[in-house]
Order: sequence, then C-alpha cells, then structure tokens
Amino acid sequence: MKFILDNWQLMSIALVSGGLLLWPVIQSAGGGLTPDGAVTLINREKAVVIDVCESEEFAAGHVGGAKNIPLNSLDDKLAGAIKNKALPVILVCQTGARSARGVAIAKKLGYDNAQSLHGGLKAWIAANLPIEKAAA
Repeated sequence: MKFILDNWQLMSIALVSGGLLLWPVIQSAGGGLTPDGAVTLINREKAVVIDVCESEEFAAGHVGGAKNIPLNSLDDKLAGAIKNKALPVILVCQTGARSARGVAIAKKLGYDNAQSLHGGLKAWIAANLPIEKAAA
C-alpha cells in the first residue's frame, strides 16, 4: 500500500494508458459490422450492400457493388432491390449513424440478417478498402 501511495503518479499513468488501450475494444463492442467482417459476408455469403446515403453522397464514393437507396426511401424500395430476405444485408452510410437506423427499418420489413457497417464509409476507407465513384 505504501508503494501505491508513494507512486500515485505512476499508478495514474498506468491506469490511464490501460484505459486508452481498451478504448477501441469498448467502442467496437457497441455493435455493427467491421469492414473486414463486411468483406467476409460479401465474399462468402453473397451479402447485398445497400448505401442509404443521398444520391450526391453516393456518387462521390461508395462501397463497390452497393445499391443506393436513400434512408427516407428504404421502406418503399428495399423489397424491390432484394427479393431474398434470407440474404445478409449490409447497410452503409458515411459514418454509420443513418445505416444503424436503416437496420431497424430493414428488420421491420423482414430482413433479419441486416447489419450496419460500423463507422460507415469512413471506416471502410480507413481499412484501405476500395471505393467506387460515379462516372462523370
């Protein structure tokens, strides 16, 4: 106990650095699919990628092969874009916020395998995965 009291500054540094090392683990536990997990689903289970961004954002850059259905149209257009409700569905937006809301809509429509890309397109780009842009 005397060591802890005499070296409280070292103990504080150790606790803070340990917390900072655990932060990414705690943050990713919040749910959502990692970019690597998304690639695995796309390649192994033929997951369908739906970008819920607006058309202009989609044209600026999106996950390769993604279909664009803006979030406000998801209720009406998802069933037309994906007939097989058993397929995994990966919803993507710029940061993951809109796609997380889109998951609730997709699940309400019967797409039980719908998931959001955690961190969105930014996380996809940070993982050095390729994006497509609309032809000019």
